[in-house]
Amino acid sequence: MIIGITGTLGAGKGTVVEYLKTKGFKHYSARAFFLEEVERRGLPLTRDHITDTADDLRATHGPGYLAQVLLERAQQAGGDAVIESIRSLGEAEYMRSHGALLWAVDADIKLRYERIQLRASETDKVSFEKFVADEQREFANDDPTKGNIGKVMQMADVVFTNNGTQDELFAQVEAALKTVNTKSS
Repeated sequence: MIIGITGTLGAGKGTVVEYLKTKGFKHYSARAFFLEEVERRGLPLTRDHITDTADDLRATHGPGYLAQVLLERAQQAGGDAVIESIRSLGEAEYMRSHGALLWAVDADIKLRYERIQLRASETDKVSFEKFVADEQREFANDDPTKGNIGKVMQMADVVFTNNGTQDELFAQVEAALKTVNTKSS
């Protein structure tokens, strides 16, 4: 089984991924893929540079480029895999056309901002206003080479609401896994 994870900024995509890893899933990270390219280009590691680099790679190689590369890696390795974080319609459509599931994670925006402040990665050191602006930039786009988290989330097989505890989120993931396993039996 291959699952693509999408969702709003700071909603808990990484938490879902970490849980799936405990279930034997291999993890393929879009963020890590794009960070390598940002570093290769000699750019500072900011969300803006990551987003611009991702958009540039999609424009150069096609809107489903990231999904193509990471899905191919996952298929070559075999076994269950989770690909984090699907952001463009091209990526989502590529994943779906190759039999992957698409799961989304969402949460209240203020809670998400609090979470990224606690996470404190280099790209998370932003004001609430910048956080909102970053999300708006990636949330709706007519250009298939740019992020469109809103539309990608609408394509999801399952949307997890992560306004509670980790255990509550994990219960939602377990229910989704059970549904998938029941359908494939």
